[in-house]
Amino acid sequence: MKKIIVSLFIIIVISVGINEKEQILIPDNAIRFRIIANSNSDDDQKLKKEIKKDVEKELFTLVSGANNIKEAREIISNNLDKVDEIVSKYDVSYDINFGNNYFPNKYYKGIKYEEGNYESLVITLGNGLGHNWWCVLFPPLCLLDENSNLKNVEYELYASKLINKFK
Repeated sequence: MKKIIVSLFIIIVISVGINEKEQILIPDNAIRFRIIANSNSDDDQKLKKEIKKDVEKELFTLVSGANNIKEAREIISNNLDKVDEIVSKYDVSYDINFGNNYFPNKYYKGIKYEEGNYESLVITLGNGLGHNWWCVLFPPLCLLDENSNLKNVEYELYASKLINKFK
Protein backbone atom coordinates (compact mmCIF):
# COMPACT_ATOMS: atom_id res chain seq x y z
CA MET A 1 0.00 0.00 0.00
CA LYS A 2 2.88 2.37 0.81
CA LYS A 3 4.37 1.77 -2.63
CA ILE A 4 1.08 2.70 -4.31
CA ILE A 5 0.77 5.93 -2.30
CA VAL A 6 4.39 6.87 -2.98
CA SER A 7 3.97 6.05 -6.67
CA LEU A 8 0.80 8.16 -6.89
CA PHE A 9 2.53 11.04 -5.13
CA ILE A 10 5.45 10.91 -7.57
CA ILE A 11 3.09 10.79 -10.56
CA ILE A 12 1.14 13.80 -9.27
CA VAL A 13 4.31 15.82 -8.63
CA ILE A 14 5.67 15.01 -12.08
CA SER A 15 2.39 15.80 -13.85
CA VAL A 16 2.05 19.12 -12.02
CA GLY A 17 5.64 19.97 -12.93
CA ILE A 18 5.06 19.13 -16.58
CA ASN A 19 1.84 21.15 -16.76
CA GLU A 20 3.32 24.23 -15.13
CA LYS A 21 5.19 26.42 -17.53
CA GLU A 22 7.11 29.61 -17.11
CA GLN A 23 4.71 32.51 -17.04
CA ILE A 24 5.44 35.19 -19.61
CA LEU A 25 5.22 38.68 -18.18
CA ILE A 26 5.30 41.88 -20.18
CA PRO A 27 8.33 43.92 -19.08
CA ASP A 28 7.77 47.04 -17.01
CA ASN A 29 9.49 49.11 -19.69
CA ALA A 30 6.90 48.26 -22.34
CA ILE A 31 4.75 50.90 -24.00
CA ARG A 32 1.08 50.06 -24.22
CA PHE A 33 -1.57 51.45 -26.56
CA ARG A 34 -5.23 51.76 -25.60
CA ILE A 35 -8.42 53.18 -27.07
CA ILE A 36 -11.44 53.62 -24.81
CA ALA A 37 -14.85 53.94 -26.47
CA ASN A 38 -17.36 56.61 -25.50
CA SER A 39 -19.91 53.93 -24.52
CA ASN A 40 -20.83 50.34 -25.25
CA SER A 41 -23.37 51.24 -27.90
CA ASP A 42 -22.88 49.50 -31.24
CA ASP A 43 -22.10 52.82 -32.93
CA ASP A 44 -19.48 53.83 -30.35
CA GLN A 45 -17.81 50.42 -30.43
CA LYS A 46 -17.76 50.50 -34.23
CA LEU A 47 -16.21 53.98 -34.16
CA LYS A 48 -13.56 52.80 -31.67
CA LYS A 49 -12.61 49.97 -34.04
CA GLU A 50 -12.39 52.30 -37.04
CA ILE A 51 -10.17 54.76 -35.18
CA LYS A 52 -8.06 51.88 -33.81
CA LYS A 53 -7.50 50.55 -37.30
CA ASP A 54 -6.38 53.93 -38.67
CA VAL A 55 -4.19 54.89 -35.71
CA GLU A 56 -2.51 51.51 -35.31
CA LYS A 57 -1.65 51.40 -39.01
CA GLU A 58 0.29 54.66 -38.61
CA LEU A 59 1.84 53.80 -35.25
CA PHE A 60 2.97 50.32 -36.22
CA THR A 61 4.69 51.66 -39.31
CA LEU A 62 6.54 54.22 -37.19
CA VAL A 63 7.39 52.12 -34.13
CA SER A 64 8.37 48.95 -35.99
CA GLY A 65 11.73 50.55 -36.77
CA ALA A 66 12.57 51.27 -33.13
CA ASN A 67 15.49 49.30 -31.72
CA ASN A 68 14.85 50.09 -28.07
CA ILE A 69 12.39 51.69 -25.65
CA LYS A 70 14.07 55.10 -25.89
CA GLU A 71 13.69 55.20 -29.68
CA ALA A 72 10.07 54.00 -29.47
CA ARG A 73 9.27 56.70 -26.90
CA GLU A 74 10.83 59.42 -29.08
CA ILE A 75 9.00 58.20 -32.18
CA ILE A 76 5.64 58.24 -30.40
CA SER A 77 6.27 61.64 -28.78
CA ASN A 78 7.35 63.16 -32.07
CA ASN A 79 4.29 61.85 -33.91
CA LEU A 80 1.43 62.68 -31.53
CA ASP A 81 0.34 65.33 -34.03
CA LYS A 82 -0.18 62.56 -36.62
CA VAL A 83 -2.30 60.61 -34.14
CA ASP A 84 -4.30 63.76 -33.41
CA GLU A 85 -4.76 64.38 -37.13
CA ILE A 86 -6.14 60.87 -37.65
CA VAL A 87 -8.58 60.97 -34.72
CA SER A 88 -9.74 64.51 -35.57
CA LYS A 89 -11.20 63.20 -38.84
CA TYR A 90 -13.95 61.48 -36.85
CA ASP A 91 -17.02 63.14 -35.38
CA VAL A 92 -16.20 62.55 -31.70
CA SER A 93 -14.62 64.46 -28.86
CA TYR A 94 -11.42 62.82 -27.68
CA ASP A 95 -8.37 63.07 -25.48
CA ILE A 96 -4.90 61.77 -26.31
CA ASN A 97 -2.54 61.04 -23.43
CA PHE A 98 0.98 59.73 -23.78
CA GLY A 99 2.19 59.13 -20.27
CA ASN A 100 1.61 56.95 -17.24
CA ASN A 101 -1.87 55.37 -17.29
CA TYR A 102 -3.64 52.67 -15.28
CA PHE A 103 -4.32 49.19 -16.74
CA PRO A 104 -6.17 46.34 -15.01
CA ASN A 105 -4.93 42.71 -14.93
CA LYS A 106 -5.50 40.83 -18.14
CA TYR A 107 -4.66 37.38 -19.48
CA TYR A 108 -4.46 37.01 -23.22
CA LYS A 109 -3.32 33.93 -25.12
CA GLY A 110 -1.38 32.60 -22.14
CA ILE A 111 0.36 35.87 -21.27
CA LYS A 112 -0.30 37.80 -18.09
CA TYR A 113 -0.52 41.56 -18.35
CA GLU A 114 -0.07 42.82 -14.79
CA GLU A 115 -2.28 45.51 -13.27
CA GLY A 116 -0.62 48.86 -12.75
CA ASN A 117 0.33 52.20 -14.17
CA TYR A 118 2.27 51.92 -17.41
CA GLU A 119 3.79 54.16 -19.99
CA SER A 120 1.17 54.22 -22.68
CA LEU A 121 -0.62 56.06 -25.41
CA VAL A 122 -4.29 56.27 -24.47
CA ILE A 123 -7.00 57.69 -26.69
CA THR A 124 -10.26 58.30 -24.83
CA LEU A 125 -13.28 58.86 -27.04
CA GLY A 126 -16.11 61.01 -25.70
CA ASN A 127 -16.86 60.13 -22.06
CA GLY A 128 -14.61 57.05 -22.14
CA LEU A 129 -17.23 54.82 -20.51
CA GLY A 130 -17.18 51.99 -23.04
CA HIS A 131 -15.16 48.84 -23.54
CA ASN A 132 -11.60 49.42 -24.56
CA TRP A 133 -9.10 47.81 -26.87
CA TRP A 134 -5.43 47.67 -26.00
CA CYS A 135 -2.17 46.00 -26.83
CA VAL A 136 1.56 46.34 -26.26
CA LEU A 137 2.99 48.76 -28.80
CA PHE A 138 6.61 48.24 -27.78
CA PRO A 139 7.95 45.58 -27.83
CA PRO A 140 5.67 45.31 -30.88
CA LEU A 141 3.28 42.62 -29.61
CA CYS A 142 0.38 44.39 -31.32
CA LEU A 143 1.79 43.14 -34.59
CA LEU A 144 1.43 39.54 -33.40
CA ASP A 145 -2.23 40.15 -32.76
CA GLU A 146 -2.81 40.90 -36.44
CA ASN A 147 -2.23 37.21 -37.13
CA SER A 148 -5.30 35.82 -35.39
CA ASN A 149 -4.47 32.36 -36.73
CA LEU A 150 -1.70 31.96 -34.16
CA LYS A 151 -2.52 29.38 -31.53
CA ASN A 152 -1.83 30.30 -27.89
CA VAL A 153 1.41 28.31 -27.83
CA GLU A 154 2.67 29.95 -31.03
CA TYR A 155 1.65 33.39 -29.75
CA GLU A 156 3.49 32.78 -26.46
CA LEU A 157 6.62 31.67 -28.32
CA TYR A 158 6.70 34.72 -30.59
CA ALA A 159 5.83 37.06 -27.73
CA SER A 160 8.56 35.60 -25.55
CA LYS A 161 11.13 36.05 -28.34
CA LEU A 162 10.09 39.67 -28.92
CA ILE A 163 10.15 40.49 -25.22
CA ASN A 164 13.61 38.97 -24.82
CA LYS A 165 14.88 40.79 -27.92
CA PHE A 166 14.10 44.19 -26.41
CA LYS A 167 15.11 43.57 -22.78
